[in-house]
Amino acid sequence: MGLEWEQVVVAAHDPVALGRWWCEALDWVVVNDDPVVFEIQPTPDQLPGLLFLATGDAKNTQNRLHIDLRPDDQAAEVDRLMSLGASRVDVGQGEVPWVVLADPEGNEFCVLGERHVTD
Repeated sequence: MGLEWEQVVVAAHDPVALGRWWCEALDWVVVNDDPVVFEIQPTPDQLPGLLFLATGDAKNTQNRLHIDLRPDDQAAEVDRLMSLGASRVDVGQGEVPWVVLADPEGNEFCVLGERHVTD
């Protein structure tokens, strides 16, 4: 039996706006621009992707699942994401080497620091 990770589904008040925000943040492409089910992927034929599904419910608690991003330059990437509309959030992380941000609908994600490779 084969199994492939297809996508992560994100409930969104405005799937198109949130999907386009993540598309720009990740430099991905739109593969389905339906206003109810909006999907982006790294390239048109590369998985996994992110699918934004319309919901009338507002986000009201911390995410139980979130995305971790590992940039080449953490400070520059945090600045870039914040210029796109992300905001810093405190989820009780304390003093850690990553930065917790939220997308325009309040979904938390982390911008990690440099990867330390051990020999």
